Amino acid sequence: MKQIKTLAFYLPQYHPIPENDEWWGKGFTEWTNVGKAKPLFEGHEQPICPADLGYYDLRVPEVREQQAQMARDYGVHGFIYYHYWFGNGVQLLERIAKEVLESGKPDFPFCFCWANETWSGIWHGLKDKVLAEQIYSDEDLEAHFKYLLPFFKDPRYIKVDNKPVLIVYDPIHIQEKAPEYLEKFTSLAKENGFDGLYLIASNKTEDSHGYQKLGYQAKISNAFMRAWRPHMNKKPYISAKEYYTNRIKGLLGFKTTDFKKPVDIQNAPDVVNDLHFDETDVDTFPCVLPNWDNTPRSGTRGIILGNNSPELFEKQIEKASAFLKDKNYPEKFLVVKSWNEWAEGNILEPDRKHGFGYLEALKKGLSKGE
Repeated sequence: MKQIKTLAFYLPQYHPIPENDEWWGKGFTEWTNVGKAKPLFEGHEQPICPADLGYYDLRVPEVREQQAQMARDYGVHGFIYYHYWFGNGVQLLERIAKEVLESGKPDFPFCFCWANETWSGIWHGLKDKVLAEQIYSDEDLEAHFKYLLPFFKDPRYIKVDNKPVLIVYDPIHIQEKAPEYLEKFTSLAKENGFDGLYLIASNKTEDSHGYQKLGYQAKISNAFMRAWRPHMNKKPYISAKEYYTNRIKGLLGFKTTDFKKPVDIQNAPDVVNDLHFDETDVDTFPCVLPNWDNTPRSGTRGIILGNNSPELFEKQIEKASAFLKDKNYPEKFLVVKSWNEWAEGNILEPDRKHGFGYLEALKKGLSKGE
């Protein structure tokens, strides 16, 4: 029986680049939004502060080594680095992967998720500003593959049956704009000694679309969003204690609390309770979210998964492991979103409140599924 392999999405953004300097100000990184975050209502836990690794700079090799060791110790098999190739050779945030390739360190498995999406300023309040547009062209395709080939050949790069794993963030967009792109990519892989590519559609799109006909071998499940969506835009969750305290205050003539929050909040226990994974027409890998609060990036336009805990994350791991248990896939990947999306409050790395709580929940949940 194949062992479950946990893969965690990894954001390579924690270092300055000229483009971010131009768009957001000198020295901007994801930490800029994380550090300046403020609570938007009573009880809102912001800012979220990193613990053991601090406000790191990913240009420092020792940080990357520490991350890999931490991930390995708690049951993460490999990282999914976001890969930003916008077309015509335009890339962003490629430095970290380049240094990982050239140095051979950390000695830790990895693969790419091609984040084939136009960058706009929408989450930063600049709705109509296009920062980098995603385009596709035949002329660009070979250059793109040539760039990726040294990574594919690296022994650390994750492969399935001699096929490098490539996750496509938006499989529908590329199908609409360049339907033959990935087919040609696969041909180039075969020409270079592989048995093709193991193409995985990400969790961004619905599971029911039908991915086999698009040439994908696998799909990262969209089940968490499917469970979460019905709870969005409902009235904010109020605990029994808050409710009865408010009633007593009213009866005694004191001012009651206005429970209307300035941001959309859902109750994590309800979402996790509704979470269930279904097979698609290709290999289906469950995706779990430890936590979510993207108000550091988006302010009152953000969304919060409230009343969360490592224990709830452990429950997700148990559900994902149970789903994978009887599957006859060539590999059993369990995907975590994410390792270090700090401005989304979507992290496995230790923070000052929970410490290693979410990593310990991952390790514990995986051990139950063995």
